[in-house]
Amino acid sequence: MTKQTIYNATHRAHGAKMVDFGGWDMPIHYGSQIEEHHQVRRDAGMFDVSHMTVLDMHGAMVRPFLRKLVANSVDKLQKTGKALYAAMLDDSGGVIDDLIVYYMAEDFFRVVVNAATRDKDLAWIEAQAAPFGIDIRERRDLAMVAVQGPNARGKVQSLLTPAAAAAAAKLGKFVAVEADGMFIARTGYTGEDGFEIMVPEAQAVDFWNRLVAAGVKPAGLGARDTLRLEAGMALYGQDMDESVSPYEAGLAWTVALDEGRDFNGRKALEAQQSAGVPRQTVGLVLDDKGVLRHGQAVFTAAGEGEVLSGTFSPTLGKAIALARVPAGDPGEVTVDIRGKRLSVRVVRYPFVRDGVAQPGV
Repeated sequence: MTKQTIYNATHRAHGAKMVDFGGWDMPIHYGSQIEEHHQVRRDAGMFDVSHMTVLDMHGAMVRPFLRKLVANSVDKLQKTGKALYAAMLDDSGGVIDDLIVYYMAEDFFRVVVNAATRDKDLAWIEAQAAPFGIDIRERRDLAMVAVQGPNARGKVQSLLTPAAAAAAAKLGKFVAVEADGMFIARTGYTGEDGFEIMVPEAQAVDFWNRLVAAGVKPAGLGARDTLRLEAGMALYGQDMDESVSPYEAGLAWTVALDEGRDFNGRKALEAQQSAGVPRQTVGLVLDDKGVLRHGQAVFTAAGEGEVLSGTFSPTLGKAIALARVPAGDPGEVTVDIRGKRLSVRVVRYPFVRDGVAQPGV
C-alpha cells in the first residue's frame, strides 16, 4: 500500500499532481515544475521530505559503530549539531546508500537515510550494530520540510521566536540546532542555501501553512530533481548503487582513509585505488536541441558509458547530465539520442552555483 506523509491532504489542497515515489504518494509539481524550479533559484520554495527515514542512535558505542559503518570519518563531528555527508558501503566497496550523520551527543547520533532504501538500510544497519549494543529508533513522529532558496533562511527565521531566530541565523553550513521544538539544519539538496527542518507531526501542517503565508511556495519532486542535478548532487539508485564505488561515483571526497579505522569496504577501495579506478563520473552539456536522459549510451575515446541522471536545465536553458564513462581522457564525446549521435561537452560539475552557470558550462 502506498504510504502518505502528514502533508498529503495539504498537497492535494494546493492542487499538487501526486505520483508514487519509492512507495510514497508524493507531489511531482503543483502546476509548473519550471516555475517551481525558478522560485527556488530566485526566492524561496519548500519541499515535503517527510518520506526520508530519520534514525536516532543511542548508546556508549555509537561513535565506534559509525566509524565502521560509513566511509567518511565521524571523528570530524565534535560539536553538537554538526553534520557529515557520508556513504555506507558493503564489503565490496559498493554504495548501499548515501546519508547524513548528525552529532547530538557522545552517546547520541542522528542519521537520515533515503526513503526508497529504508528497508535494506535498516536491515544492514541493525545487523552491523548488533555487536555494539546500539539502540536504534526510527522517528516516524517527525515530519520534514526543506525550505530552499536565496531568501529561504530569512523567511523561516521570521516565523521563529527571537531566541530561535538568532540561533538559526548563526548556523554554519551543515550544522543543526534544536529550537522552538524543531530540529533546524542548514542543509539541502538544491544547491541553494536554506534549512531542512524536522517538525513534530502535531505541529507540521500549521508550520507549513505559516511558511506559505510568509511567501514560501510549495515545490514538488520534479523541481527538486532538476535543482539537485544542476548542483551536481547525486541521486541514489540512478547515479550510484552497490555496483559502483564512491571513487567511480564522483564521491571520492566522502572517503576518509584515516589511519587505524577499518570501515566496511575499506580494503576494496584501497585495492581499487591501487589498481586504478576503472570508471569515472563526468558532467555533460548538450548545446544542440535534445534532452539527455538516463540510460542513453555515451561514446568516448576510452570506450562506452551511459547517462546516469539527465534533464533539461531550466537555469541554463539546455540539457545537462551526469554520465559514467571509462577512466582516462574521454576525448570527443557523443550521446545516442533516438538513434542519432549528438556531440556533447564534458564539463566539471556543479553546473550551477548560487543560481549562476559555472565557468565552462
